[in-house]
Amino acid sequence: MSELRKDPVTGRWVIVSTDRKKRASEFERESVQIVADPLCPFCEGHEHMTPHELMATRSNGSGPNGPGWNVRVVPNQFPVLRVEGVLDRQGEGLFDKMSGIGAHEMIIESPRHDETLATMSEAGMDAVLWAARERMRDLKQDHRFKSIIVFKNHGASAGASPVHSHTQLVALPIVPRDVRDELEGAEAHFLAKERCVYCDILRQETRDGVRLVAENAEMVALSPYASRFPFETWILPRRHQSHFEESWPHEYHALGRLIADVLRRMNRALESPPYNLLIHSAPVSDQASDHYHWHVEIIPKITKLAGFERATGCYVNPTSPEEASEVLRGVRL
Repeated sequence: MSELRKDPVTGRWVIVSTDRKKRASEFERESVQIVADPLCPFCEGHEHMTPHELMATRSNGSGPNGPGWNVRVVPNQFPVLRVEGVLDRQGEGLFDKMSGIGAHEMIIESPRHDETLATMSEAGMDAVLWAARERMRDLKQDHRFKSIIVFKNHGASAGASPVHSHTQLVALPIVPRDVRDELEGAEAHFLAKERCVYCDILRQETRDGVRLVAENAEMVALSPYASRFPFETWILPRRHQSHFEESWPHEYHALGRLIADVLRRMNRALESPPYNLLIHSAPVSDQASDHYHWHVEIIPKITKLAGFERATGCYVNPTSPEEASEVLRGVRL
């Protein structure tokens, strides 16, 4: 029989539809293939094809906007929001609007076209996460911005274009609704129990082990109890911290190792699926808090949202998180 499960943070209900149970081998396959592209604007030697870089890490002392980089950050050539301009809020009767002020940046993760987060070195992963940290710390100095969203689309069906591995940052003059839902749910839990809900999740999941995927000294990867999607995986730092960009260097290193570990497991179990990777961090305008806990979510794109989910906001997951974590734990790396 199917189960309805309540997310302990947001209060959102999810249907774990065991009547339509699917194992890893039963999903439609859409393996991500990295196809060579001689005109890829993100490849080393094509720096003239992108806007001028905002930052880069270079190991050979090379100059900006040329070859010799390890990680490179540039403005998105087709941004959803632009830095230039004045943030102007207006009303039209009962409707509200504001000018499209923000920032939209691309972290080009490697000069190699065929390299991904699952295949790059630990030093390469460290450089990617450190670039995200540095850009977040810089963007939060702009007081027009209320939140910074860091996300990665891998594969065309996950929204990636171009295919060269990259992560995106979008700075917003608002706090999006889904972020507010997390913040308000975490705060309500803290007010009722004087404990962080994410810390409570960590304690229970590491003790029980049934939804644990992998772990190291600083980070824990698990299948959330009320998973919205098959094989959805969260990575949480053991140390409580509300802002990703305020973490310690060794925590980024541990995070990078665990992200690569989880992605390699998914590649083996699900045949290199497209996925979205999201960094959930407290709004930049908020002070460090006792109730919110930054974390990473990795969501393979192996099912599609249909009318029921869009009508209700209630997700239907055909694979239980217990089975998903068992499959991922069992992968031999």
